[in-house]
Amino acid sequence: MIRTQSSEATPRILKSPRPGCENCAIRERAVCAYCGPAELTQLDKIKSYRHYDKGAEIVAEGERSPFVASIVTGVVSLSKTLPDGRRQMVGLQFPSDFVGGAFRSEAAYDATAASEVTLCQFDRAAFDTIMAQMQSIKTRLLEITLDDLDAAREWLTLLGQKNAREKVCTFLLMIARRSGRPEQDGMIAELPITRSEIGEYLGLTIETVSRQLSKLKAARLIDFQTTRRFVIPDIAALAAEAGDTEDHSVL
Repeated sequence: MIRTQSSEATPRILKSPRPGCENCAIRERAVCAYCGPAELTQLDKIKSYRHYDKGAEIVAEGERSPFVASIVTGVVSLSKTLPDGRRQMVGLQFPSDFVGGAFRSEAAYDATAASEVTLCQFDRAAFDTIMAQMQSIKTRLLEITLDDLDAAREWLTLLGQKNAREKVCTFLLMIARRSGRPEQDGMIAELPITRSEIGEYLGLTIETVSRQLSKLKAARLIDFQTTRRFVIPDIAALAAEAGDTEDHSVL
């Protein structure tokens, strides 16, 4: 699992530049999406930007984190430790997703930076106070919670019913839809985790993941510009291979 206990895991506080909420790249999807100018001013007083290197622990399972946060850039992996010490990756979070669990006193999963990550963090106690006063935040948090529930149900379907090819296609679509960017050649994105970790996430071996990626490349459904950066020329075609009947934006 991508996790480290070294001193390099200590987050770096980003003091300058400090982007205003009105210019934030995740403004329309984050927990503050429905906030007006006055509410944003209140949130601005309790927020800070922190950068986590790849592999750094953000919050540990069972820990009461002193903060909650929205992901500004990067990808966060969620994992669960079983009683016998085995670990299972249970989810990935992308820009605008909420980290920390506003309604829980303890973290249900380990949250680790799968790539370099920047968080817009809020002091938990201060955030709880503001949340009690702002219906806009409570409404958005409810939507985020329901989206997470839908994503969990979709993933249960994937793990229980889809074959290896469909699983890999679905994973690539999730990455592209959540963190990709459209360019002339198609949708471009980067794998945030290794092929071994993809296999862990999908319940496949690394050999199966590599084989399916090679087959998708041969079929011209994807192409790799580097070992991590890939292009999807036709999202609809890949979605058909994944067995998708709808254009899910969250999985």
